[in-house]
Amino acid sequence: MTDLQWETLSNQGVAAAGVVYFLALLAYAVQWAALRDVPVRQAVAAGSGAGRGTAVDVADQPVADQPVSDRTEMAGRLGLLLTGIGALAHFVALLGRGMAAEPNRVPWGNMYEFTLSGTFVVVALFLATTRRWRLDWLGPIVVGFVLCVLLADVLWLYEPVAPLTEALESYWLVIHVVAAVIATGAFTLGGITSILYLLKARSTKETGYLARLPELPALDRIAYRMHAFGFPVWTFGVLISGPIWAHQAWSSYWNWDPKEVWAFITWVVYAAYLHARATAGWRGRNAALLALVGAATLWFNFIGINFFSTTSQHSYAEGAGQERSVVLRVAAAPVETAQEVRVVVGAHHPRT
Repeated sequence: MTDLQWETLSNQGVAAAGVVYFLALLAYAVQWAALRDVPVRQAVAAGSGAGRGTAVDVADQPVADQPVSDRTEMAGRLGLLLTGIGALAHFVALLGRGMAAEPNRVPWGNMYEFTLSGTFVVVALFLATTRRWRLDWLGPIVVGFVLCVLLADVLWLYEPVAPLTEALESYWLVIHVVAAVIATGAFTLGGITSILYLLKARSTKETGYLARLPELPALDRIAYRMHAFGFPVWTFGVLISGPIWAHQAWSSYWNWDPKEVWAFITWVVYAAYLHARATAGWRGRNAALLALVGAATLWFNFIGINFFSTTSQHSYAEGAGQERSVVLRVAAAPVETAQEVRVVVGAHHPRT
C-alpha cells in the first residue's frame, strides 16, 4: 500500500470508529432506558455469587427487584460488543496513521495523533477492566466521552501526515508518550468515576441510571484504583523519561516549559490525592473533588497549554514539524534595491 492509501485507511478507520461508537451509545441508551423504571433493592457483593475474586470483591452492586428482560440484557451486551469493534477500528486508524508516514513511525507526531491515541487507551482500559471490575455501567459514559473527543479531534485538530521533527526522532518518544497516554487514560476513567460518585451522593432516586450504579464505597474504591495505577506511570513518563529526553534533545533536564510546569502541577495534585487517602483517611466527597482538580490540571495541560501559550516547545496545536515560510523584503537601500530573505517560523521541536 502507498502512503496515501494508508492515510486514507486511517481516516476511514476514524470515521468507522465514530460510527460504531455511536451505535454502541444507542445500544447502551436502549438498555438504560428500559431500566429507568426498574427499582433496585439491597445490593450484594460483587463477584461473590460467581465465586471468583475480583478487584472489587466488596463492591456493592444494585440488584433489580424485578427480573431484567432478555432484550434489555441483549442491548447491554450489544453495546459492549460494538465498543470492542469500535476500538478495533480505532486501532486500525492509529496503525494507518503511522504507516502513512515516510519513513514509518509511531502515530504520536502531533496533537491530533496524541488525542487519537489517548481516546483509544481510554476505551482499551475500559474493555480490559469491565469484566474483572464489573464496569458495564461505565460503558455509556466512556463511549459518549470518547465520541465527543474524537469529533473535536477531527474537526479542530486534524493535521496531514508528516515526518517527525528531528527532536522527536528518538526511542524516548515511544517510552515517554506511551507512559503519558496510559496514565492519561487511567486518570480520565478515575475522573469520570469521581464525577459519578458526586452525582450519586446527591441523588435520592431509587430508579434510573444513578440508582443502578455501584454503592458509594465501591465507586470510591474504583476511582482510587484507577488513580493509583495511573500515578506511577505518570511519574515515570513526566518526571523520569521526559527530563531524560529533554536533556538529550536540548541539553537541559528542565526548561520551565509551560507544559512541563503543568505536568508537574498535575503530578503534585495526584500525589496529594493519594497521600491524603493514605494518611488523612480522605474518602468519598473530598477525595472525589481533589481527583477532579487533578483531572482539570491534566486536561488543561493537554489542551489549554497548546492554545494559550506562545512559548511552549510542545507545539501540538500547530502539528509536528509544521513550518511556515514568510518572505521578508529587507531594503538594502532606500527604494532602489531589495533583497528577499526567507525565514522559517513555528518550527518547534515538541515532546508530549
